[in-house]
Amino acid sequence: MDRRPMPGTSEPDEELRRPSPWGTIAVVYLGGVVAAMGLGKFASVGPEVADRLSLSLSQLGWVISAVVGVGAVAGLPAGYLIRRFGTERSLVTGLVLIAAASAASVLAGDFPWLLAARGVEGVGYVLVTISCPALIIHLARERDRGAAMSLWATFVPVGIGASTLAGGAAGSALGWRGWIGLIAGLTLAMALAAWARLPRGPGRQAAAGSVPRAGALAWPAVLAVSFCLNVLVTIPVIVLLPTLLIEEYGRSAAAAGAVTSAISLLGVLGGLAVGVLLRRGAPVGLLALAGLLVVPAAWLVYGGSGSQAAALAGAGVISVANGFLAALVFAALPLVLKNLADADVGNGVVAQAGSVGSLLGPPMFGLVAGGLGFQALVPVIAAGTLGAVGALLLAGGRASRSRPSTG
Repeated sequence: MDRRPMPGTSEPDEELRRPSPWGTIAVVYLGGVVAAMGLGKFASVGPEVADRLSLSLSQLGWVISAVVGVGAVAGLPAGYLIRRFGTERSLVTGLVLIAAASAASVLAGDFPWLLAARGVEGVGYVLVTISCPALIIHLARERDRGAAMSLWATFVPVGIGASTLAGGAAGSALGWRGWIGLIAGLTLAMALAAWARLPRGPGRQAAAGSVPRAGALAWPAVLAVSFCLNVLVTIPVIVLLPTLLIEEYGRSAAAAGAVTSAISLLGVLGGLAVGVLLRRGAPVGLLALAGLLVVPAAWLVYGGSGSQAAALAGAGVISVANGFLAALVFAALPLVLKNLADADVGNGVVAQAGSVGSLLGPPMFGLVAGGLGFQALVPVIAAGTLGAVGALLLAGGRASRSRPSTG
């Protein structure tokens, strides 16, 4: 897809002048956004679903988190499957699975049916979120890969934000089944758009190939550790922020939810900032140091200052830093790969690690805060942040010395 020309020809200058296919990259990115909308589609209609299907809060929690649970166990195997199946077909298949599972959810009459549908949706979500960044790596020209992957890292907050904003109004007007059916239709339309836009013919399966050896995944594994630790100690801050605002500062549930939604979207700014800075030549290792801002921000949130403004400012910094570090991980991935053809499996490693962090972080925070108080979360966040930044510094050293091949 992005073959490096032989030295001594006029092709290098021509390659440098060729723009990246940003239209196709945008379609791939939107595929991820739509998948993330499905990830968060039950958040805004959860109370109605629980009431109509007689679900307990625990059962509703499983319905919401089942998709992430699939990613926590199937990320790496899915990367190998995509290697055999091809990234383009995997993206379209994943979107079709999400659409079909959403349609099945509309017909759900009890918890087992709904949970099974979400499990199928989780398989589709994993296929989409691994194949999309692999496709972007192959589609983007070398000079644009960092910016393109930084943009990709914003797909979850953008998708969940759009789902949250639209779900409330659509759920009120159409009911929860109408809202879920609307998501099913949107996802199917996105699958058709991806099928129509992505390359056809013999080059369509260019990303498929032999399985990489374990050594080829050593540096992606370092990035996966950083991603897991970052998600583990930053996402729960946002997830549990409404609880903090209600219990510690007496905010209403509606006000706490609105503030949390706005703060979570700040992560998009962090992701976009990485793209701008990488385009200007900033090294990965230097940018990683910005993640250390999470430590004083955690003290503002949980240090017991008693100031709601300080807590919100700290949460805002953590949200931006989460998006920043996540984007840096994805942008660094093509720089540490020995061969860009391994992007699918490498993304599987990173995606699985992120899902593990997302799955374990909230209950870990709840356990610590419930047993020792909110202030005990500060050293937990500090330790996780130092580990995440340290792993990124290691990967940054590799990225500065590496120039991956495309064959």
